[in-house]
Amino acid sequence: MLTNRRTLLAGVGGLAAGRAVAQGAGAPIRVGLLHDLSGPFAGAGSVPLAAGAELAIELFNERGGVDGRMVQAVSADSQSRAEVAINEAERLVSQERLDVIIGVYSSAHAVPLAQRMQAQGKILWINSAIASAVLKGKHFTHIFRPTVHSDQYGEGSIEFLAEHCQRATQIAPNRFKLGIIYEDGPYGVGVATALEENARRVGMPIALKEGYSATAPDLSTLVTKLRRERPDAVLQVGYNPDITLFLRQAKAGGLRTRMVIGHGAGYSQIDRLTETFGAEINHFCNVDPAATQMLDPSRLTAPARELQDILLTRYRARTQSNDPPTHASMGFNNTWVFLEYVLKPAVREADGSIDAMRRAALGVDIPVGGTIQGYGVKFNPPDHEMAGQNSRSVAVVMQFENARSKVVWPTAIAGGPPVMPLPASSPFALR
Repeated sequence: MLTNRRTLLAGVGGLAAGRAVAQGAGAPIRVGLLHDLSGPFAGAGSVPLAAGAELAIELFNERGGVDGRMVQAVSADSQSRAEVAINEAERLVSQERLDVIIGVYSSAHAVPLAQRMQAQGKILWINSAIASAVLKGKHFTHIFRPTVHSDQYGEGSIEFLAEHCQRATQIAPNRFKLGIIYEDGPYGVGVATALEENARRVGMPIALKEGYSATAPDLSTLVTKLRRERPDAVLQVGYNPDITLFLRQAKAGGLRTRMVIGHGAGYSQIDRLTETFGAEINHFCNVDPAATQMLDPSRLTAPARELQDILLTRYRARTQSNDPPTHASMGFNNTWVFLEYVLKPAVREADGSIDAMRRAALGVDIPVGGTIQGYGVKFNPPDHEMAGQNSRSVAVVMQFENARSKVVWPTAIAGGPPVMPLPASSPFALR
């Protein structure tokens, strides 16, 4: 059964908050959760992101919170609109008097939010928004991102293709042509820039690089340009509505290629893509942090294995999801890091002051294998160009087959080699 969005929405912001008040042995510790619970970003990954965060808070409270004090989530819906995200963040800080906001799906929201939260001296804990521009060169002291950044998406795609194109297609990297298309917000631009830079580094030619509006009603002109340039791989950066529109028009317009690679966001919603396209998306690839079920549990620490099992059991029970999306793992994993490694020591040290949370965040030192997504956590200090970014985050390349995903790069942790090029059964394959 596919992910039930209404079921997810029913849980977000309610269950954890209610239990926090009921169970607490002292004043609840209130934190903000800011996600797109409506609008196009909701179905592109923000709702699973929010559900994962809520499950982390639920588990943290079940385990006693911080010495009996429960965490109370105050949820807000940014409605897939930047101006609403800013207004809701202002409300959480000024009216709800919160010092911490967790979540943020869209990089277009995270860029202005990071500036405002830093100016107000509040903590913004970014679980998803991956554009490098959110942090690069800003030297923030109050903004932290445990997940990957867009430069890593570009590196993952290009390294994956460079490693496999000669073996799989008999085309050398310096002749393997790329078509890069991307939504023109900070997320798309950040990933597309990284793709271009890495392609140049390995000498891989770019046949077309073009942006488009995520709300464009027609992408047929883009399909025509790609057909003319005949790239060996189409690399798309987008959300669910524009990806769906592009793939429908690409199929109808006769676009054929050897590989299609997405880069998070809409391509991470395998249930939604399968619901729309069925087996037609088999063997497409996606670059993102690994959903926890893709990883070999033996490569994780014992505590991380336990958390992995808890998340998968509870998320599947709540949603009946066939393959929990990456964003569910991201929401749970990154929120758990905040609760266990930042909030808990900060409350014990100084009743959860902002300075104590900052110090605790900069002191986090989780080894590789110590989280449910496989990567470790160590934040860059304020003097670093990417201050607040987790220096141990890792993006993987995964491949779809029959509504499930498996890791195919890096090879050291892959579940097997990729199917490449797209087989003749694919409507997008070169004939």
